Amino acid sequence: MTDAALIDKSPAWQALLQHQQTLSSTTLEKLFAQSPQRGQQFKAVAAGLYFDYSKNLLTDETLDLLNELANSAQLSAAIEELFSGADVNNTERRPALHTALRNPEPGKGEQAQRRSTMNAFADNLRRGDEHGAKGQAFRDVINLGIGGSDLGPRMIVAAFPELQAEGLRSHFAANVDSDVLKGILSQCQPETTLFLISSKSFSTLETLSNAGLARQWLRDAGFDDAQIACHFAAMTSQIEKAKDRGIKPERIFPLDEGVGGRFSLWSSIGLPIAIALGSEAFGQLLDGASAMDKHFRNTAFSDNLPVLHGLLSIWSINFNLHHSRAVLPYIHRLGELPNYLQQLTMESLGKRVTKTGQLCTYATGPVIWGSEGTNGQHSCHQLLLQGIGAVPVDFVATTKAHCEPLQHQYLLANCLAQSRALMLGKSYEQALAETRASGLNEDEATKLALHKAIPGNRGSNTLLLEEFNPKTLGALLAFYEHSVYVQSVIWQINAFDQWAVELGKTMSTAVFEALTQPASDIELDSSSQALVDHLRAPIS
Repeated sequence: MTDAALIDKSPAWQALLQHQQTLSSTTLEKLFAQSPQRGQQFKAVAAGLYFDYSKNLLTDETLDLLNELANSAQLSAAIEELFSGADVNNTERRPALHTALRNPEPGKGEQAQRRSTMNAFADNLRRGDEHGAKGQAFRDVINLGIGGSDLGPRMIVAAFPELQAEGLRSHFAANVDSDVLKGILSQCQPETTLFLISSKSFSTLETLSNAGLARQWLRDAGFDDAQIACHFAAMTSQIEKAKDRGIKPERIFPLDEGVGGRFSLWSSIGLPIAIALGSEAFGQLLDGASAMDKHFRNTAFSDNLPVLHGLLSIWSINFNLHHSRAVLPYIHRLGELPNYLQQLTMESLGKRVTKTGQLCTYATGPVIWGSEGTNGQHSCHQLLLQGIGAVPVDFVATTKAHCEPLQHQYLLANCLAQSRALMLGKSYEQALAETRASGLNEDEATKLALHKAIPGNRGSNTLLLEEFNPKTLGALLAFYEHSVYVQSVIWQINAFDQWAVELGKTMSTAVFEALTQPASDIELDSSSQALVDHLRAPIS
């Protein structure tokens, strides 16, 4: 493709549009009937993950055309650019270095040294060898960070409670709402509490505000500045800013500018993971991601899990017009996965201009949402099964039991049944037979059958982790990262900047001044000004 040509003008895109029209006349049920081995045909396995994508409305021809689209977008070259350190983040003129963090040569290079230093600190803390100002070992570690400095570590720490050191608790405070941090502090003692300031820029409002509250909490307990410094560590790319805030140099853990926030849990931002779960588990997490990296970089598209998932997302969004995707983990410990993937996907793909500055003439990025199974079956699945318009689903489960064996079988039965229900539905004729059999008269049976009919022909993917451990979770997260990158390459957008995030931050400064300074001459729109006036008016 030339810089001037948008991907939707390519022959492959046009062929997919025509192909979709042809496929729209069939159903998933018919495709399974035509090919009894379809479930074996449309699957791929790598790095401890089993990916079943057979319940998507596709054929071999669909995959061939999607591969042609990938070739039109020069996906192979783009994958190599990512791993070779090219400036794939063109608007900020920097590479995306998260994959380089996962497999540094042992004992060599800056990344290996950083990991070693971080792991040593984490393991010392877990053993009780790191002390606060009063000489006591830390018993509570509170991560102060938001977005990518919170969602990944929070999810992973929650996933493995059995690995957490006895007598050492991990907490996360992200929101600027002080009730969050105050609720955590009510459970802690100043003498044994360590705060981690997790901020790449060391300028994030929410994080610095919470850090200020933490300092005041220690000061109110009688700590002076030197003692307060003993209760802080920082993970940041802005070393001098951290020092200026009183962080001891030996407790500053750096990361590179080329590691984006939503891709940063593999860096020093992962310190809360290493503390909570241990450096060995953190290493296993990185090993799983590295295994997926190798698979993504070296495997043909036809068997490449992230490529297949990314291309199927393109197929869903641009050709079947599904602009939302539900992620439903049938693993209680991964209850935070939808939130994590929401940021990874929507912050990366929520773009409307190509890398060369052209307005996209096609949709980019789905709305990601979800909840853990089986809870969601009693809330959102009603819409998934019977609402107007289809919502594709990613089901996530484990092959080996991660909980009590009988309950694990219940989880699997429900997970597979929900994907079947989405695919098969219940025809009006089936529903009518049920209502007639219940003893209703014909008029009542006919009316009730309309409500009980379920359309079916709604697609889903199923991802099975061989077993639930840090390594397979690392592979799963890297799988989603690379799928996002595949989609960005096809759409010709930059997955690694987030300029819209900055706009709200900038605007909030002016609004804050208008709220707090009576003589402010800040000019606002009439709605915002009326809200400010209302908020500043005394409550009668």
